[in-house]
Amino acid sequence: MLNIADELHAWCRAARPFALATVVQVSGSAPLPVGTSLAVDGEGNAVGSVSGGCVEGAVYELCRHTLEADGPPAVRERFGYSDEDAFAMGLTCGGELEILVQRINPTTEPHLTTALAAVAADRPAAVARVVDGPPELLGRTLSVLGDDDTHHGTLGGDERQDRAAAARTRALLRAGSTARTDITNTTEPTAPCPDNLTLLVHTHAPPPRLLIFGAVDFTAALSRAGRFLGYRVTVCDARPVFATPARFPAADEVVTDWPHRYLAATEVDARTAICVLTHDAKFDVPLLRLALGLPVGYVGAMGSRRTHARRLELLREAGVPDDQLILLHSPIGLDLGAHTPEETAISITAEIIAHTHHAPARPLTHTSGPIHRPAPAAHPTPEEPRPIRQPT
Repeated sequence: MLNIADELHAWCRAARPFALATVVQVSGSAPLPVGTSLAVDGEGNAVGSVSGGCVEGAVYELCRHTLEADGPPAVRERFGYSDEDAFAMGLTCGGELEILVQRINPTTEPHLTTALAAVAADRPAAVARVVDGPPELLGRTLSVLGDDDTHHGTLGGDERQDRAAAARTRALLRAGSTARTDITNTTEPTAPCPDNLTLLVHTHAPPPRLLIFGAVDFTAALSRAGRFLGYRVTVCDARPVFATPARFPAADEVVTDWPHRYLAATEVDARTAICVLTHDAKFDVPLLRLALGLPVGYVGAMGSRRTHARRLELLREAGVPDDQLILLHSPIGLDLGAHTPEETAISITAEIIAHTHHAPARPLTHTSGPIHRPAPAAHPTPEEPRPIRQPT
């Protein structure tokens, strides 16, 4: 639903009821991910999408019916491929979508307006919705905002259930992951929940960070590519003559500091990508020694194979264990035959994308099966968020 947060926020502020259709489960080559929504108001205005066009008409009519009828406030419908009538109501890409459609009255769920306002202001927020469980709880929501220890709204069961759901929602918000999660009657062993529920947690977190160390020619191109992909880009170099905003206009910030000292003081998480482009041992070794011990998503370092071999020797001498060294992507990037800084930037960002989604980075021509793979599990896991570890 947060893909259309601005429009929904405007409807909520106007106390305008609407029907919300959300992708709650996908299989095969489904075109859009779990959490994507389409909404229809009482005047028939529609915003968003759930299928990229394949079944929009059928979902639109289901929204109109749900909004206008006196039936259940939430219904589920499955759309899949049909050999007999593939272009009528089926997904021509061959996948399957499960859609939850529910009536929403903003006046009875004011916490949604607050959560959508936070998203519209680019502040962290998450909304959890019941997508599987007792019929009377289907579609119920609660929300959490930023680091707030409280939750808003209720799933309609009891406070124990809400506490368990809020804790799981906060963990997914910290990981920046929109995902399904189960709340079982053993989630809180000392206070079991009365019902087993499946939640779809919609999250809006700050953009992931791309930390580029080394103010070199490749950095300018990588900054542009990273910004295009939605990263908040930081360029850091210890040399003030090279680390200037004028050289890297695409970066959100340019920092003059020793790389390892800056990394030790800055905030990172499981979505952070670190790219070390200096290939200078006096910068690389202390920086990578720290970076490889942090719970970040990707660490890569530029350099020839000879430079990489020597760098590994120095890191081992500095006490970096082998189970951390295998996390290092070096030489950095995929083998695309890149030569220019721009081509190299695409090579690096392609490797980051493939690593993030656990993809083999092979040409689709040479693969089989669904094109769209399931989203990777949230990291850190909702049950055990990993703290940021700083150097001692």
